[in-house]
Amino acid sequence: MPTDEITAAAAGTWTLGDHTVNRLGFGSMRITAHPDPDRAVAVLRRAVELGVNHIDTAAFYVSPGGTLGVGTGPARYATELIRAALAPYPEDLLIATKVGPGYDPGDGFTEALTRAQLRAQVEENLRRLGRDHLDLVNLRLYNRPSAVPLAERFGALADLRAAGLIRHLGLSNARPEHLDEVRDIAPVVCVQNSYGVDAYREDDGFVRLCGERGIAYVPFFALAGTRREAGAPAEANAAVESVARAHGVTTHQVRLAWTLHQGPHVLAIPGTGDPEHLVANVAAAGLRLTPEDLAQLG
Repeated sequence: MPTDEITAAAAGTWTLGDHTVNRLGFGSMRITAHPDPDRAVAVLRRAVELGVNHIDTAAFYVSPGGTLGVGTGPARYATELIRAALAPYPEDLLIATKVGPGYDPGDGFTEALTRAQLRAQVEENLRRLGRDHLDLVNLRLYNRPSAVPLAERFGALADLRAAGLIRHLGLSNARPEHLDEVRDIAPVVCVQNSYGVDAYREDDGFVRLCGERGIAYVPFFALAGTRREAGAPAEANAAVESVARAHGVTTHQVRLAWTLHQGPHVLAIPGTGDPEHLVANVAAAGLRLTPEDLAQLG
């Protein structure tokens, strides 16, 4: 599949809050892994050249340690790498970040529950990105009961939105009932959950529900599936491999194309620190799967 003329625009667009973004975006978690920050800067700038105008990040995306648990040398924050690469930011660029989890080099992972803690995380994102507001903040939920009700935590972010520090809000690792719980507090413009062609398919109905409500569904780990931070498996299931052979593309490109075929409200945010992988990922925006392909993939 030729890739040199395919940009993120081939995926079509979605209006995310007050930004119209190309549905093929970029996830920044993996750019911190390489010890040379110039490599990350080059990848980010190339992504924008290829039409990416939706970048996902978080202040706890940091190496050494952090989500990936790898690396040596000075701390490399994804948010600071984005600032180094792209500030002053293009007007059409939307940067989505998330709060809830935090990471301290000494104490490890923490969770923000109080208004003060959530505000501190918002301010950390503002500082590291070098911005006076955040385009989109996802409240990341945990798979366990919380001591603080969701409505209280989301309400704290809604107050920061009213104060102008945040433009739009979303939920991450959410369930359908969470949308109802916060419905009267502030609009939810996106749900960011783990989801892929062979992972978490029990959420198919939730994906459709978000579409019915005009809410973007933004899968993460669409390539890696249940392996999550460990990365995409070397092997793919037989159906993905078969479709890839039929189109002369990679299995990763099939997985991304399948994601984009789940509805016009579904966005893809594949992440990589490798320039060649970036070009191949963006090229998946131009891959059109047939009804037969989609039936085979399930």
